[in-house]
Amino acid sequence: MRTSNTKKQRLIALFFLGCLFFNYPLLSLFNAPHAILGIPLLYVYVFFVWICLIGLTIIIVERSG
Repeated sequence: MRTSNTKKQRLIALFFLGCLFFNYPLLSLFNAPHAILGIPLLYVYVFFVWICLIGLTIIIVERSG
């Protein structure tokens, strides 16, 4: 029961972290006319954060006891 409760708390914290990363103030920092390998910086930021959140979710869910 304890590990399930800990997983739930970590997933909720990860959700709020995702909300923070995809909120206006941080997105506006990366909305610049720069490009990395021809890809706008905002797109690079969004996909990088998205992949990191998916990876952290996998780590939290798959971690055993």
